[in-house]
Order: sequence, then structure tokens, then C-alpha cells
Amino acid sequence: MSCRVSLSVIRLALPRSPNPIAKLVFPTLRASRLLVRFKSVSSESTLFSMPERRPFVRLPTDVYPVNYGLRLKPDLIDFTFEGKLEAAVEVTQGTNQIVMNCADIDIITASFVPEGGEEINATGFNYQNEDEKVTLCFPSTLQKGSGLLKIDFVGELNDKMKGFYRSKYTIPSGEIRYAAVTQFENVVDRKPYPEDHSLVEVKFATTPIMSTYLVAFVIGEYDFVESQSSDGVTVRVYTPVGKAEQGRFALEVATKTLPFYKDYFSVPYPLPKIDLIAIADFAAGAMENWGLVTYRETALLIDPKNSCASSRQWVALVVGHELAHQWFGNLVTMEWWTHLWLNEGFASWIEYLCVDHCFPEYDIWTQFVSADYTRALDLDALDNSHPIEVDVGHPSEVDEIFDAISYSKGASVIRMLHNYIGDEDFRKGMNAYLLKFQHKNASTEDLWECLEQASGKPIAAVMNSWTKQMGFPIIVVDQEQHGSDRVLKISQKKFCASGPRNDENCPNWMVPISICTSEDPSCTKLEVLLDQPETTVNITNVAPDHWLKINPGTVGFYRIQYSSAMLESLLPGIRDLTLLPVDRLGLQNDLFSLARAGMISTVEVLKVMEAFVNEPNYTVWSDLSCNLGVLSSLLSHTDFHEDIQEFIRDLFTPIGMKLGWDSKTGEGHLDALLRGLVLGKLGKAGHKATLEEARRRFKEHVEGKQILPADLRSPVYLTVLKHGDSTTLDTMLKLHKQADMQEEKNRIERVLGAIPAPDIIQRVLNFALSEEVRPQDTVSVIGGVAGSSKQGRKAAWKFVKDNWEELHNRYQGGFLISRLIKLTVDGFAIDKMAAEVKSFFESHHAPAAERTVQQCCENILLNAAWLKRDADAIHQYLLQRKAPPV
Repeated sequence: MSCRVSLSVIRLALPRSPNPIAKLVFPTLRASRLLVRFKSVSSESTLFSMPERRPFVRLPTDVYPVNYGLRLKPDLIDFTFEGKLEAAVEVTQGTNQIVMNCADIDIITASFVPEGGEEINATGFNYQNEDEKVTLCFPSTLQKGSGLLKIDFVGELNDKMKGFYRSKYTIPSGEIRYAAVTQFENVVDRKPYPEDHSLVEVKFATTPIMSTYLVAFVIGEYDFVESQSSDGVTVRVYTPVGKAEQGRFALEVATKTLPFYKDYFSVPYPLPKIDLIAIADFAAGAMENWGLVTYRETALLIDPKNSCASSRQWVALVVGHELAHQWFGNLVTMEWWTHLWLNEGFASWIEYLCVDHCFPEYDIWTQFVSADYTRALDLDALDNSHPIEVDVGHPSEVDEIFDAISYSKGASVIRMLHNYIGDEDFRKGMNAYLLKFQHKNASTEDLWECLEQASGKPIAAVMNSWTKQMGFPIIVVDQEQHGSDRVLKISQKKFCASGPRNDENCPNWMVPISICTSEDPSCTKLEVLLDQPETTVNITNVAPDHWLKINPGTVGFYRIQYSSAMLESLLPGIRDLTLLPVDRLGLQNDLFSLARAGMISTVEVLKVMEAFVNEPNYTVWSDLSCNLGVLSSLLSHTDFHEDIQEFIRDLFTPIGMKLGWDSKTGEGHLDALLRGLVLGKLGKAGHKATLEEARRRFKEHVEGKQILPADLRSPVYLTVLKHGDSTTLDTMLKLHKQADMQEEKNRIERVLGAIPAPDIIQRVLNFALSEEVRPQDTVSVIGGVAGSSKQGRKAAWKFVKDNWEELHNRYQGGFLISRLIKLTVDGFAIDKMAAEVKSFFESHHAPAAERTVQQCCENILLNAAWLKRDADAIHQYLLQRKAPPV
């Protein structure tokens, strides 16, 4: 890997000019092994073949770094920087060249000084830009032994949100300023720069051994709030000037989280401080740089008066995720990007454990099933999915695996593993792993070995079936009653989004299966490890009128197909709420997925959905809402789209009436989330009373008579826009311009696409590329248009094609390009659109999004098949519901 580093914020106290030039002397970086950020590909696609993978080899090992001394001089007026590197290196084998990772850097001079010898100047620099490498060529052989590599280089502080880049922000006076940001350790010296006293020279201490991709430095003007964790670590949250108080929630989370992880891992946080900083222009949600974690503003800043409950929850999860990386990823680093999932899957699991510890009232594990588990199942059912562990070669392959497989499936199988092992042995194994590999690189196999030794269970054998092969099983279950015993026949086969296949070479998984009964739905009655295609199990003392539930807690990473009789016996558990919320959610989600795959009728799922009329749980409603949104999008291709809106109105009206518009005494976090969800759903579906009330409240909000509570703004904005005109859009854009918080700007940007008229939709799309929208948020605006209607989807796709060069250049092939493509085209349901999308990207290459393009084309064909298969039956069912009784 590269060598990871941590850094404090560099605050320049002296801006004599609005954009000072600063000279920074950075810490010496203790190097582990050189590693670079690459991506991977492997697919079983039967739809579209992957382009041939470009050959790539990792850096040679004949020269390796021991210590980096790095000096940078950024210029925030001309947006350039100068740099000097003095790296202590070890030559392990004589060579006349040194190969390094290099991206968008121009080397001016380079030389090598052998220990006790004379300086040898490099005679040439061979750049391999596509591989992000440079080869330094020397006129003679560098002999085995220690030496010093010296390089002078220059670069541009561009606005591409990659590498060392510039970020634009506005100070309270309204003046635009710039910060220089990366994607360090405490200051040890700070003094005027000898050659120019208008500059400041800042020196940093030597870091621990770390991977260089974790180095971070920030130059700009920031305020901060500070505290100490109970175990003595100094925590600071850096905010835009004038917004220090918006850092207090994240500070509270961070100071609770560090001791939690210290206790969970039985390993102390390895640095004396941790800084969290909000960056204006930031492509990802956050980055776990050791000691200086960088965040989008919306992932870190909370305004008590203007932030909604979902934003607080998001900040808590992201802070928990990034701080987990300080151990799992930073202290112990993956050996190569093939093992990326170890970092991201683990952090995506334990962030929920952390938030559950800090905020038990969030019921966060139920939310995990809807947010991560089901999302991963949907993606992994495609032919164009990929295994969790992917051979990573060329740099252009890395961004493709920063997806729901690495993060959400990774988190889901770790959750399943944790449940299979038990918390005590899991923690023992984690502690052994972190101690054994601290300040080193590790692979997936290293973790399995530590967990196996701690638990005595066949961890590697079980987990290899989940990480090394693509997909997951559907567990098919039938039962017979024998006296007081229940006999279950259980089988597994690969679940495919396109439906069952007769494949003799069907893979098997080692599936931990648990079973509960209606006698005690919260207690597992039997556990079995299914390692064959099928098995039979006997469960004693089960009365004939009791139901059986497979996978209580929805922990195992698989879908379930019950026999008709078993499913029928479970449905009352939805109505009377005897099934746990997470299992009510899982049952409905499985059925919806089976319907999309053509294994059952969509009408059957609609009937089950009607059983949720008494549902009180936010997350269950959230998952229902999501699936109905998918179905509504599908039926937008028909002439009976209004009928599904009526179904949605009927289903959501009782819970909407119960909740009302205003919070009640004693309500909490989940009530606020549920109210926003339900009112937004009713408003979008055209529920008359909701629309009228939303318009009334919006008018009072705009006039300043009664400001909308933060939790009601999204549903109200969405409702008035969905049924609004150009005047509504003008008002919304004015609110956007006036908004001081990025959260409010994003809230508006996400719903602008709901506006219905085609000519107004074009205004929204043009706005997406304007200076008013931060580059990383353009994707949300275009995606909002595509997801709003059939007309919006067509307009957004045309807009992306027409502006492809600008969009692709803006995101430089990062994962935002993948997200843009998915949001824009995933909702189409016409066969020819798959061919059109495929054709466009064959002539407009997007290497970082090749797999995403394939997945989108596959989804379009799946949608088209689903529509052809079920549209008539759905239409008839919706008509029957409206017909008066005979």
C-alpha cells in the first residue's frame, strides 16, 4: 500500500492577502510498503462483455521507502504548488531506475545520494500516466544499501476534488476564498518563512509508520470546537468561520466513540489527537486520514435549529465509520486493494454498533437492514455484480469496487459472521488481529485465522464462500407436521434477479441458518450450518398452529422462499405485529424481490403490502416506501400510473392521519423520521389534504411568518414542487440562494427535479451545472430529475449525453461518475434503452464506471421484462380495488 499518515489542520493565522501563499514543511512519513489506489473487475455477465482488462503490475520492491521528508509550498492565488521530497530509502537489489506512483505531478529534478557516496542525478523521467506511475532513470546502477532520494516537483491545485486540490468557500462577509485540501501530526514549529516574511513556515512531527494514502493536510481559515475523550485524546472539530457551534454534535459523537472503540478492540487509539474537518468541495462523504479526518460539510455539521433528524443520524454514522478506520485500516492496513472490503465492510458494520451504543433510541440495526443489507442483496443478484474480494490490477479499476458490494455486502456478511461467532469470541479475534498486524499490512486470510483461533469455528471455510464468489443463495423452505415435531426441508440455490436457472454448476454457500417460532419470535430455537444443496431438520415441540420463521433478525445474507402454507401462516404476524419489525421488513422485501425476478406475481406482494396498514415502525415504512417507489417508477411507463398513486395514498393515509403535521410531547428521533417520510410520500402521490397543508405551510415559511421545522422541509418542498409551476421553482431557487447551511442547499437540490413541466425541468438541469451548485452536488440535482418522472428521466439522460465531456472532466473518472450514470438511467424499462446506453458508453469511455454501465443495462432489461410480465395483472388488481362491491 501507500504509506498512511495523519495530520493536524494547518491554520494560517496571517492572511495578509485574501489567499495567502504558505510554505509548509510536512512531517517525515514513516513508510510501510508502497501501495496505490486501484480498482478491480470480474464478472459473469451474460448481457455485455467487459472490456479487456489492461495489464498492470505493482511497484517493484528493489527500492523501498523508510522515511519521507516532504515540503510543500502552496499558492492559493495562482493555484499551484511547489514541493521537495527527501526520502530515506533502502535499495535491496542493484538497479538503475526507481519506479514510483505519480499522478498529475511534474518532476523538475531528481537525484539519489547513496550513504557515504556522491549524488547521482536522474537523467530522465518516464511518465506512465494511465498507470499513475513515473520511472526515474539513472546513468549508473544504484548499489544495494541505504540512500536518500531527492525530488523537486510542481503541480496544480485544480478543482477536481482529487489529490492536492483547491476548495472554494465563502466567508461570513460574502467574500469568496480558497482552501488547499488533500484527499498531519501536531505542529512542532511555526515561524516566518526566512525568504519571505509574508509567508508562514509550519513544521510537523514525524508520523508513525503508516500508508501514504492516509496523509492529509489542509490550508485555510477555520474555527473549531475542542474537547477530550474520557481516555485523554484531544478531539477537535474544524468548521467554516463563524460556524463553530455546528461542530458540537460531531464532537459529542467523536468523544463518545473513541473510548467505545478502545474498549471494543482492547487497543487504545494510537495517536494523541484526532481532528475532524468540514471541507466545502469534497467528492466522497468523508476520508479517514489518520489524525485528520476530512468530511463533506453535510457529514459533519449540525445546526440545532435547522438540521433534521436524518442529518444528525447521518453525521453520527459517518463519524463512527471514519473513526473505526483509525484502527481498522489505519493501524492495520489492507495488503492490497483486493482486500479493500476489509476496511470498508468492517467500518460499515461497526459504525452501526457504535451509533447503537451512543444513541440506542435510533433503533439503528433495523435501519441497517433497509439501508445496507437489502441494498447489497439487490446489487448482488445481478449477473454484473462481483465478488467481495476482487483481484485489483490497473488504477482505473479501483473506483468500481467502492460500491455496495464492498461496503454494504461486506458489512452484511461481517454482521452474519459476528452473529455466527458470538460477540465475545469476535472481540477476542479482533484484538489478536490488531495487535499482531499493527503498523503492518494484512489480508482477509489473516483476519479469518485470528477469528478462527478465537472461536474454534471453521471461519475461513465459511467466509470464503461469501467473499470469493459472487452472489448469494435463496433458501427454499417447506414443512411437514409429524405429531408435535415440525420437519423442515431446506435447500439452497443461487438467487438471480432474472429468475431461476437450471445450472448444474450452481455454487454452494456455507449458510448459517437460524430458526424461531411464534412461541418466542425473539429467541432462536435451532441453528444449523447448511453446507450442502439441501438438508432436512427436525424441530421438536412445535404446535401445529405455530409458525416458523427462518433467519430471525434478518441476519443471514440470503433471501427466503417459503412454501405457500408457511407464508400464509406468517402473514398474520405482520398485521398483529407479533413478527419483529426487522422480520416484517425482511419478509416484505424478499417477496418484492421474488416478484421482480418473476418467481411470484407482483399482485401477491401488493396484497401483502396492504397488511401493513397498522404498521408503527419507521424503518418498515421506509422499506415499503422504497419498494413502492421502484414500482411507481416502473409503472410510469404505463397509462395507469395514477392507479398506483391511489394505492400509495390508501396505504399511507391512516399512518399520516395518526401522525399529523406537528410533533407531540414525548416523541423522539424515529417519530420525526416517520412523519417526514409519510408526509413526503402522501404529498408526492397527490393526497389532496396533504398538498393543501403543504402549500399553506410553505407560504408561511417563505413569508417568514412561521418557519418550517427542519424535519418538515423536505416533504413540504417536495410536495409543492411536484404539483408546482415556474413560480414555485423561482421561490425554491431563491430559498437556495439565501440558505447559509449546506444541508439546506442540499435538501432543496435533491427535490428540485420533482417539478413536472418539461420546460421547467430543463431549467433545473441547467441549474445543476451552474456556479450555484457545488460540483459534488450536481449529481444529486440531475439524479433528482431522473427519478421524478418519465419525462424527467428522458430529459436527464439527454442532458448527461449533451454535457458528457464537461461532466466526465469534472469528476475525473471517480465514483461520482458511476453514481451519475446509475441515477440517470437505472429507471428505464424499455429494451432499446439498454442498447442505447451501451452504445453511448462504447463511444464515450468511462473506465471507472464500466461495471456500473453493465449493471444499468441489465437493470433496464430486467425492468422491461417485469413490466411485460406483470403490468396487465397489476392494472386489473388496481382496478378491482376501486370497483364498488357487487
